[in-house]
Amino acid sequence: MNVIVVGSGGREHTICWKLAQSSLVDKIIVVPGNGGTALEAKCQNINPKNCDYIADGENPFVAIARHEGCRMAVIGPEDPLADGLADEFWKADIPCVGPKKVAAQLEASKDLSKNFMRKYGVACAASETFVNKDAAIQYIREHGAPVVVKADGLAAGKGVVVAATVDEAVNAVTELMDGGRVGDAGKKLVIEDYLEGVEISVLAAVSVAPEYAVSGNAVIKSFLPARDHKRLYDGAKGPNTGGMGAVSPLDDVTPAIMEQFSKDILEPTLNGFIKEKFDYRGFIFFGVMLTKTGPKLLEYNVRLGDPETQAVLPLMDFDFAALCTAILNGSLKEFDLKWKQGYQVAPVVVSGGYPGDYKKGCEISFNEQILHDSGAKIFVAGAVPGRRGGDMLTSGGRVLASSAFGSTFQEAWAKAYQGISAVRFEGAFFRRDIGLPGAAESVRL
Repeated sequence: MNVIVVGSGGREHTICWKLAQSSLVDKIIVVPGNGGTALEAKCQNINPKNCDYIADGENPFVAIARHEGCRMAVIGPEDPLADGLADEFWKADIPCVGPKKVAAQLEASKDLSKNFMRKYGVACAASETFVNKDAAIQYIREHGAPVVVKADGLAAGKGVVVAATVDEAVNAVTELMDGGRVGDAGKKLVIEDYLEGVEISVLAAVSVAPEYAVSGNAVIKSFLPARDHKRLYDGAKGPNTGGMGAVSPLDDVTPAIMEQFSKDILEPTLNGFIKEKFDYRGFIFFGVMLTKTGPKLLEYNVRLGDPETQAVLPLMDFDFAALCTAILNGSLKEFDLKWKQGYQVAPVVVSGGYPGDYKKGCEISFNEQILHDSGAKIFVAGAVPGRRGGDMLTSGGRVLASSAFGSTFQEAWAKAYQGISAVRFEGAFFRRDIGLPGAAESVRL
């Protein structure tokens, strides 16, 4: 079959790379794609602006999928999911991996998400929601710090501030609600109690639809746990980012911890999906803090996490396209998730200045021999094809990830960083401690 993949980041490159390995897939249409997907086997990037066959008023993604004969869609990023693109694919009789609009609001609104967690007994931090700046500031002054201040809407990873002091929290409220830091996403705020611990990410496949609930086939199946490293600098220091690298699996996450995660977070979430009659056939990201009293849910993302995808999907020892098919047709419950025995480490290389202002259009060079020797796979995020065939130019803050497998963590770590040494562009920056002890721990505030 032909498949359309929506998105342009490192997550989408990884999805395309994994789909291309399947004998079920003939061709992958990537809209709009990036410099990495342009070179990937079976892949073709298409920019809707270049398609003269799209009629006025027609959804461009659906039009491209029809034109290319696609029989399945996979949506990578959160924005099109929140806007209801999955609904549009289903209306066009193109089965889509990604929740429909109603369920996708679990990521689009932090307030809605927290209400869902409370309603269905999902273990999480206590919180309050505010639309009035003065009320939010008064609450902070009475409650005290540390607290976590979150923009309600989608903010591309830039809407969360961990405030150690009351003054920091008040400044965060002012910046988010008045300063236009994240636009309309900051008009409503969720202020959460700060949870101390170590954060993990659990990605999972979701196959929930009203008819599957009736037949007993509604299910959420979790993948191997992973860990993102949000802070810009080594030792979990500096500003939050969209993610500086990921590792999977995690030696500090025991079977007992995963059992408690299932009992306190995953199972109540599944129950809530069924009770709310969601049509959620896709992936989910559980952002979890491992506290002294057990796992607590920080947030839902209604898609695969980035950069966790670059560490988790390479460990899959099964057909990813077959998994997507099982999600769509209600047979996920019987699908066997098998994993390679080893570790995957994926540090990210970013543009100088990120997460603030950064330069674009820098030429990227690769030492192919070093890359080959390392065994690392480069997953491209913020880079586009250059003027010459095979070269790339930077186009975003997070430019690429070097993902490598090893039978031990040390082997995977060494290979991943050897892969990074093969990459050159002006201003390139990366953390040197991805996956090492203390690299992702929350700071005691």
